[in-house]
Amino acid sequence: MFKTNNVASRIFERQIRTPAPGTSVHSARRFYENLVPSFTIYDVECPDHSFFKFTDDGQYFVCFSRNRQDLIVYRPTWLSFSCKGEDCDNNQELPPQAKRFESFFTQLYVKPLASCNELICKDFFLYMESNQYGIFATSTAQIQDARGTDGAILGVPSFEKITIHLFRLEDGFKLDEKVFHNDCVNLTHNMGAFLYDDLLAVVSLRYQTIHILQIRDSGNLVDVRAIGAYCREDDELFLNSSSQLAGNRGDLVDNGTNHDQPNSNNSFLSGIKQRLLSFIFREIWSEETDQTQRVQCLKKKFYFHFQDYVDLVILKVQFLDRHHLLIKFGSVDVGASRNTDQLPAFFAVYNMETTEIVAFYQNAADELYLLFERFCDHFHATSINSMYMNFISSHSNNIYALEQLKSMKNKATSVSQFVKKMLSSLPLNCQSMSPSPYFDQSLFRLPRQLISATDRPRQSTDHPIRFISRRQPNILKFKIKTGPEFGGADGRSKKYSHFLFHPAWPLALSFIQPSLFLPPSAVNIHFRR
Repeated sequence: MFKTNNVASRIFERQIRTPAPGTSVHSARRFYENLVPSFTIYDVECPDHSFFKFTDDGQYFVCFSRNRQDLIVYRPTWLSFSCKGEDCDNNQELPPQAKRFESFFTQLYVKPLASCNELICKDFFLYMESNQYGIFATSTAQIQDARGTDGAILGVPSFEKITIHLFRLEDGFKLDEKVFHNDCVNLTHNMGAFLYDDLLAVVSLRYQTIHILQIRDSGNLVDVRAIGAYCREDDELFLNSSSQLAGNRGDLVDNGTNHDQPNSNNSFLSGIKQRLLSFIFREIWSEETDQTQRVQCLKKKFYFHFQDYVDLVILKVQFLDRHHLLIKFGSVDVGASRNTDQLPAFFAVYNMETTEIVAFYQNAADELYLLFERFCDHFHATSINSMYMNFISSHSNNIYALEQLKSMKNKATSVSQFVKKMLSSLPLNCQSMSPSPYFDQSLFRLPRQLISATDRPRQSTDHPIRFISRRQPNILKFKIKTGPEFGGADGRSKKYSHFLFHPAWPLALSFIQPSLFLPPSAVNIHFRR
C-alpha cells in the first residue's frame, strides 16, 4: 500500500490492514528492516569471562569464568544515558560510562558449577524455555589408557565423571544432576545431548546407551528409559530369569549323561543392534519374491556385510518427535574424525514405544536427502511453544535458502559427494542456531562465508559484513565492522571473529580472537542508537 517503508508507515499499515492467516508474525518481523544495529562501541571494557550465548528467549546471557569453575549469568538491558547540550542527536560520542559492558548487561549471580577436579564444558548449554531451566555439563580430565570394562567400546576415551546439571536460571538455584561414571559423552557443541520439550536424550559413546531423561516441572531429572543393551524396561529382568532357568537345567544335565548343552554365558548382541539387524534382514527379504533370488540377495547384501553391521556404533542421536529418534551409526573412527563427509555412516529412525527400527538409510541415500531438503524444519525438532526458534530460516521454509542450496548442488562436482556432505550434519546439533531476525533470509541477504546463524568462530576479514535488504535489492540496511579501522593495520595476521546476536533486540556482540584457543583480544557491541 505504501511506497515508503519507514516505521511510521508500517505502523499505520498494521493498524488498517489485517495480515493473511498464519502470517502475522512474519509481517511483524518486517519491522526489523527498520530497527537495525546502527552504532558500534569498539573494544569494550568487559569482565574477563568466557562469553557463551543468549538464551533462546533473550532473557539471559550465559557466561563462564576463565578457570571454568563458575557460572555467571547476566540480564540483557538497554543502554540508557543522558546528554546535556543542544545537539545531542548528532553527537557521535557516547559518555564514557555508556561504553562499558555493564551498561548493556546486569549481572544476576555467580554460582559455582564445577567441583575441584572438574571443569565446565564451555561448549555445552541447553535451555528449556518453558521453565527457564538451563542444562550445563562438567567433566573430569580424560583418563589416559583407560581399561576396558564389560560393555565398553574399545577406542572410545573415558572420563572418570561427567555431570549433567539442571539450574533454574531465574535465581541460579541448582535443581538436580545426573552423573555418568567412567563414561564418554561428546559434549562439544551439544553433540552428545538433545532436548525436545521436557525430554533430554544423552548418548553414552563408551557403553552405547541412549539415556532418555524427563525434566519435571518440579526440577527433577527422572530416568525414563535406557536404549542400548536393552530396549524395553523389563528386558534385563526377562533375560536374567531365562539365564537363571537355563543354569538350573544345566545343573540337572550335569548329573546325567548329556554334556553337549551350549554355554549359557555366550554374549548377545545389544537390543538396539538386534532390532537393526532384523530390520535390515526384512527389508532385503522383501525386495525379492522368488525364493532363490531372495537367498542370493541376502548373501550379497546381508550376510556378506553382516560383520560390518555388527561393528556399527551409535555416534549421535536427536528427537524427531516425542516417540521417534534419529540415530547415526558408524565406526569409532567416524566419531573421532573431524571430517566425516567421506566416511561411511548410516541413519536409523527408532520408535521408542514399539522398540522398532522403522527406517534405515546410508549417508549417500537420495531418499533421505530429499526428506532433509523438503522437511528440514522437522529435523530441527524445536518445541511448539518456543517464541523465536520456530522462525529460523531453512531450505524447507525459505525460498532464498532453497535457491542457495540448489546453487551449491549445481556447482558440486559430484552429486553423491554433495549428498554425503549435506547429510553429515545429521542428526542436527540441538539449539546450535541463532533465532535472531537479522539471519532471516527473507529479510536480509548476508555473506554466509563470513557470518551465519550457526554461532561458530570464523576467519575474520578486514571488510565490513553487509546486510542487504531482500525486499529492496542492493539497498544496504546496515553493516558490522569488527574494528574501527576495518580490523586493524596488520592485515597479514590471521584473526577469527565470533558473533552473538540477541534473539529479539537490535543488539549483537562481536569477539576478535588471535587464535581459536585464546581469549578474545577485543569485544565490540553493536546496537541501535
